[in-house]
Amino acid sequence: MERCRDLVKERLDEFKSIGEGGNEEIFKELCFCILTANFSAERCIRIQKEIGDEFLEKPEETLAEKLRRLGHRYPEKRAKYIVEARRYKDSLKEILSSKKKDEVREWLVKNIKGIGYKEASHFLRNIGIFDFAIIDFHIIDLLQKKGLIERPKTITKKRYLQIEGLLKEVAEKLGISLGELDLYLWYIETGKILK
Repeated sequence: MERCRDLVKERLDEFKSIGEGGNEEIFKELCFCILTANFSAERCIRIQKEIGDEFLEKPEETLAEKLRRLGHRYPEKRAKYIVEARRYKDSLKEILSSKKKDEVREWLVKNIKGIGYKEASHFLRNIGIFDFAIIDFHIIDLLQKKGLIERPKTITKKRYLQIEGLLKEVAEKLGISLGELDLYLWYIETGKILK
């Protein structure tokens, strides 16, 4: 368990350093989270490494072709979302720091296509804001196995926030942030600590 704790701390430090970086690094992390919706995080990590700075300027068609070649499930749609999100590329850090944390997540959901509560929470965690839960079906399966919730058919905003409230109580009892709890839960469920 000590190794797991060390890996979690290392990952949290990496997230903080991304958030302390410039707009371009933060934007590339947003692109990663746009890619993860209904797709494998592990494969998105490989895609993000491969594309890198091309997220910043490649034309939509070129980006879609590269995503297709790299095996993304929704290359055209994700390329479109990324290109549309570029309008915030140079001001993202300023926008994020000008709002309260809850407002930041709402802003992301309303203004960035392809970003829902899970992806917005994931993005914020990955840039060092650890106040939100990343609720996907791995986490729901774990909570269901522990008898804490019934598995919902869909995750509405209301249900998302209810489950997040439950996880917040767990995190507070453990004396850790939701972002940290998420990494431990992922490890329990998958045996991995990703991003």
